[in-house]
Amino acid sequence: MNVLDIILDRLGATLLLMTTTLFLSVGFGILLGLFAAMKVNHWQDSLISILSIISYATPLFWVGLMLMVIFSINLDWFPATGMENIIKFYTGWERFFDIVHHLILPSITLSLFYLALYTRLMRASVLEQHGMDYVVTARAKGASENRVTFGHVLKNAILPVITMAGFQVGALLGGSVVVEAVFGWPGLGQLAFQTLFARDINLLLGIFFLSACLVVVVNLLVDIIYTFLDPRIELD
Repeated sequence: MNVLDIILDRLGATLLLMTTTLFLSVGFGILLGLFAAMKVNHWQDSLISILSIISYATPLFWVGLMLMVIFSINLDWFPATGMENIIKFYTGWERFFDIVHHLILPSITLSLFYLALYTRLMRASVLEQHGMDYVVTARAKGASENRVTFGHVLKNAILPVITMAGFQVGALLGGSVVVEAVFGWPGLGQLAFQTLFARDINLLLGIFFLSACLVVVVNLLVDIIYTFLDPRIELD
């Protein structure tokens, strides 16, 4: 097999893990950050902030190993390694649910670090927007707090989170190396790890080149998403 065939064979698994991680971390990060900002200086805000700091500071490999010990070995709820149960030859929906079952622990492990980052960023962004003139004007016109938050603040506060998500795609690929190694996920991260020890420079360069292209594509998508979130931004 040539370099392109080897990379494409592993690309699907990495894209699945990365996409799931982005949806989980960005989605829940926005919700938790918004909730923390709405409950600022209350115990809910303090709890979310403390959990975010702990999640951000905890190494990915340790989180993965602990989740594996608890949910795979002790409780036997989820499989410990791999992307699917190959020996059972699942097809159709059975194979789909089997892959989802294997995906849960790796995606949660990789999401926790970025979830903490987006939560803190969203909280700070919402609090900053609440002090803007347009928010004061909306309140002066008699708009309810929920309408101010969800109708005016949310669209502007979400922009820094989307920007950071685009920049974090490269870091997400780096984090997937650790997670894929821990869970035996057959993606580009594990391939890069194996290639490094095998000293296969051509394959390693191919992985880096594809990763760089992926970062460029995602940042272009972020710019397009901006035009829907902020009407002041236009594509020329």
